Amino acid sequence: MRARLVVFPVRGRNWYFGRSILQSSSIGETTSASSNATPSTVTELWNSFSSSKSNAYNAELVIDFVSNKMNRAWVGLERAPEGTLKNKIHGLGLKLLARVKPSEIFLNSISKEVSCVEITYPSSLNPRLVRRRLRHIAVRGAAIHRKYFYGSVTLLPLTSAFTVLPLPNIPFFWILFRTYSNWRAMKGSEKLLQLVSDCSSTEDPAVANAIGNGKERIKQTNNNSQRVLWVLQPSRELQELLSCGDENDGLSDSDLSNICKKFNLNINDVTKFRHTM
Repeated sequence: MRARLVVFPVRGRNWYFGRSILQSSSIGETTSASSNATPSTVTELWNSFSSSKSNAYNAELVIDFVSNKMNRAWVGLERAPEGTLKNKIHGLGLKLLARVKPSEIFLNSISKEVSCVEITYPSSLNPRLVRRRLRHIAVRGAAIHRKYFYGSVTLLPLTSAFTVLPLPNIPFFWILFRTYSNWRAMKGSEKLLQLVSDCSSTEDPAVANAIGNGKERIKQTNNNSQRVLWVLQPSRELQELLSCGDENDGLSDSDLSNICKKFNLNINDVTKFRHTM
């Protein structure tokens, strides 16, 4: 599966890293299709364990099982009538989600199904710099979210003690979500690093000439077959939209809106990158 990534400066040294919404939705369809094969009950989950001998596969089953349960619970809160306790919990959840860092949202969008990334960036930027920044966010994300993942796991037993209270155990479900989100971001970082890293032993000789034209491609040999792992695609149209912004104050809301409409981006995520230091 090919994913389209969009990279550009939003304010000073702050860069935006995101994935096209349309391509993210296609992943959502793939995820929903795969969720049909995910066990929906504890009994089905146990039967799947019995028929499988792979620990990695069993771990994936548990994560998908918990993820489906969390998604269904969140949909139930979202559909709750106005003014009810569930509706208030949903509002609190939205406030907590608004505090999630935009880089984590970006890394979560790099799923294991992605086999190639097409990177769109302003034509004025050096393609090597763009790929270097992607590798940096992947390496940094892998280290940070691995640490946060283990930290969240250690907090799960502590927050589960609140189940004795006659109220919804919001701390437990929030830590459970943070555990899952950090795991997804960690895996997304590793996948992104794998896709955009150099493979000098199998690099195509034409890459050197392609760099001069603003495009870079890298190929990996697998059983005598070649497949493109990443493609750097400069965009003059994106460059023209960026030229309207101020270097210090960054892009205006109208400029960001135009870029998001053109490249199918989430304007809330782009705005978060503008204010992230």
